[in-house]
Amino acid sequence: MDLLNLILNIASLLLWLNWRSIRLDPIRNSRPATLVGTLRRAEPMTLRRWHLLGGLLLLLYARAFLYEQLGPAVNWTPRLNLGVVVLAFRADQFRHELLFSVLSFARALLILQTWFLVLVLIHRRNTEDPFHKLLQQQLGRVARWPAWLQALLPGLLAASLWLACHPLLATVGVINWPDSGAQLAAQAAILAGAIYLSLQHLLIAVLVLYLVNSYVYLGNNPVWDYINYTGRTLLAPLRRFKLRFRKVDLEPLAGMGIVLLLFNSLDIARYFWPDAVAQWLLWPQ
Repeated sequence: MDLLNLILNIASLLLWLNWRSIRLDPIRNSRPATLVGTLRRAEPMTLRRWHLLGGLLLLLYARAFLYEQLGPAVNWTPRLNLGVVVLAFRADQFRHELLFSVLSFARALLILQTWFLVLVLIHRRNTEDPFHKLLQQQLGRVARWPAWLQALLPGLLAASLWLACHPLLATVGVINWPDSGAQLAAQAAILAGAIYLSLQHLLIAVLVLYLVNSYVYLGNNPVWDYINYTGRTLLAPLRRFKLRFRKVDLEPLAGMGIVLLLFNSLDIARYFWPDAVAQWLLWPQ
């Protein structure tokens, strides 16, 4: 069931990305005053933006119904991992399943947008890359914001989403009501930092692909140019240590080790919280 939920989250993200990108079709949005504007598709354009958005909403609703039917039968408890806390939902109540379906997609979308923002920040000087332009189009106006604001945005969104959803989660019994506003603010601040933990998967994947492409020729492709630029930028601080020995480059391995050490140390920090801190946050250790 967890694998099914992951697959459906990916399908939901693809619907979202297509909904965002369909308005960027140059032929669809061109004007007849230009040469491109005289071009028209051979087939009729039947897919509308609202079709994609409606399909996304239908998918989120339908999978909640599916989870309600299958969850109790396979003894599955829907869980939403937020990095520092795991929220458990009841599998036999539709409102719990619907809330889980929506929040699971929202978390996946926030992680994806965080990755997009980080890649845009890395490629700020590589403005001619086609993949960089594609990510900028997906982010819209956010891609033109100052770098410091782009870096803070995922955390701000995570904290805002927690504050907005907390009353609903408490009402249905997923979490407890906070004892004070300070407690709720502390929860939001911790979740704001936890959203950046997802970056370890992106950074490790980029460094692995960069390492493979360093030793195996995989052809001349813009994808590998993008990976190489990203990897070189990430590993730039390590060049001063001269980790290259003849034909062996240890920089990617050292970079992966640093990423794993840094993010895993942040991830396991919650296990060392004093009991009083965990009880005050109303979160299980």
